Amino acid sequence: MSSPSLVGIVLVSHSAEAARAVAGLATGLTGAGTDVPVEPAGGGPDGGFGTSSELIVAAARAVDRGAGVAVLADLGSAVLTVKALLADEELPAGTRLVDAPFLEGAVAAVVTASTGADLDAVSAAAADAYTYRKT
Repeated sequence: MSSPSLVGIVLVSHSAEAARAVAGLATGLTGAGTDVPVEPAGGGPDGGFGTSSELIVAAARAVDRGAGVAVLADLGSAVLTVKALLADEELPAGTRLVDAPFLEGAVAAVVTASTGADLDAVSAAAADAYTYRKT
């Protein structure tokens, strides 16, 4: 019997370092649980700051297991790039841009996906991270 498909997570940042660090933190916090497919897609095509359509598409394809792909983005042009890729149908079917804070949303998304939750639940958990209070 094969394991259930998990929602994939793509983390789009203007910085490759930031995307990798957030991915590492989010996956590290799931503990010994299920391996959620998570890919950072950070930096521009030349490796500097920016966003790369090619990196985003490759990351989304890499994490797509058939249960959907949640994409979290850090800043404006990253969001616009993901929206353009969605509009042009360049991302796998079932890919969704999630309106969530980048770090807290990523942690919530990965932890929720590790439970086998569907794309709606993963997206809701990530978006709910906006309500996390620190005072």
